[in-house]
Amino acid sequence: MIQQCLCGGREFDPVFEYDAPPVGEVRFPLKGEYRRRMARCRRCGHFVSQHDMDMSGLYSGAYVEATYGADGLRRAFDRITALPPQESDNTGRVARVVEYARGHFGAGKKLSVLDVGSGLCVFLHRLKAETGWRCTALDPDPRAAKHAREVVGVEAISGDFMQMAPQGRYDLITFNKVLEHVLDPVEMLAKASNWLAPGGAVYIEVPDGEAAQVDGGGREEFCIDHHHVFSAESTRTLVKRSGFRMLGEERLREPSSKYTLRAFVAAG
Repeated sequence: MIQQCLCGGREFDPVFEYDAPPVGEVRFPLKGEYRRRMARCRRCGHFVSQHDMDMSGLYSGAYVEATYGADGLRRAFDRITALPPQESDNTGRVARVVEYARGHFGAGKKLSVLDVGSGLCVFLHRLKAETGWRCTALDPDPRAAKHAREVVGVEAISGDFMQMAPQGRYDLITFNKVLEHVLDPVEMLAKASNWLAPGGAVYIEVPDGEAAQVDGGGREEFCIDHHHVFSAESTRTLVKRSGFRMLGEERLREPSSKYTLRAFVAAG
């Protein structure tokens, strides 16, 4: 159970209590009675999921199975990539990343990009099509890496980012709705510095708990696979404690209705 916030705070106020999965939450293979709560740090407004259920096997293949089904990666990929632009979170994400990156690096540079926790790889699919940049997907599940390589046509690495030695240096590293899934997002973001080329930048997206709280505990932002749900202040704390500096930050509500905080950061 998470007892300490990213900011070092240890005092939390309970916000939402659950004795069963909320409507819409993916049914993951968990061990233990389903009892948990979302609690909010009194110091910085960060949210943490507190419970005693065993989630140790969640990302060893069970996440893909539960979320997409045994053969659902391609179906989910096709469904999302077919969405019209006004309904696609990914369309807006790619547009913002390209806009910022061209301003940061210059419009003519062909970038190398590493997407950590690539999943369905819809982000790199569109990014590669729009820019021609050299894209690499990294995911712990071999099926996701195979999908990225064979369906999307990008380079792919299968492995645990937290345990791996760097396999190259990249101009741009992206964490799209990934950091909330790990117990120590500070450690994960800090590791990106070992993969980053000189002058490079990192793009992060995390769920916005401050905005989502207003709509109640049934929001996707507060589902069990999110150990952390961020505030604007805790996002800045994450960046600083990871050894980076903020280049720009934004909050938005995406077409899917997700509340999101996003930021571009560089080595401090």
